[in-house]
Amino acid sequence: MAEPNFHLERRRLKLRAWPAAGVDEAGRGPLAGPVAAAAVILDPRDLPAGIQDSKLLKSDARERLYEEIMRRALAVAVGLASAEEIDAINIRQATFVAMRRAISALSIEPRSLLIDGNDPPPNLPCPVETIVKGDATVLSIAAASIIAKVTRDRLMRSLCASYPAYGFSRHFGYATAAHLAAIAEHGPCPFHRMSFRPLRTD
Repeated sequence: MAEPNFHLERRRLKLRAWPAAGVDEAGRGPLAGPVAAAAVILDPRDLPAGIQDSKLLKSDARERLYEEIMRRALAVAVGLASAEEIDAINIRQATFVAMRRAISALSIEPRSLLIDGNDPPPNLPCPVETIVKGDATVLSIAAASIIAKVTRDRLMRSLCASYPAYGFSRHFGYATAAHLAAIAEHGPCPFHRMSFRPLRTD
């Protein structure tokens, strides 16, 4: 399988649309916890090796690459939208909120954005290109997928310390059989997404 490459970013260097930030999210599907988005501007002169779509990496490889990206990238930022926000405005809009928060938190203002998928948030500060399966083909997006995934996983492990009955450190809020059984036994906690089935009661 081909690894993500830096071709689109280098094109933006030539077009004077640099810096270009890759943007991706993690946690749209779980029943609990926030949705996380990351924005990453890689250094063209210092690209970490081994970056892949976070879904293709084992946990220890993601953690190692997270540290590499944080150390070597020009700028990295994360935005979150809480379960409460997801319930209030829906997961699509909450994902947009998380992405805008990540982009606005970058220490370097981007001149262009590369976003995974085909559904960009509105009201972005610069031109954007969406790339379907961009986390598998575009290096900056793949880096953002790792940052978003590791950040969210760490948050869910921390949440597990406060709510151990749900096993968040094992399933990270996804609708596993063990998670559904814990909800049936204990009811939802304040970090569950009450607008998601089977938690939604209407």
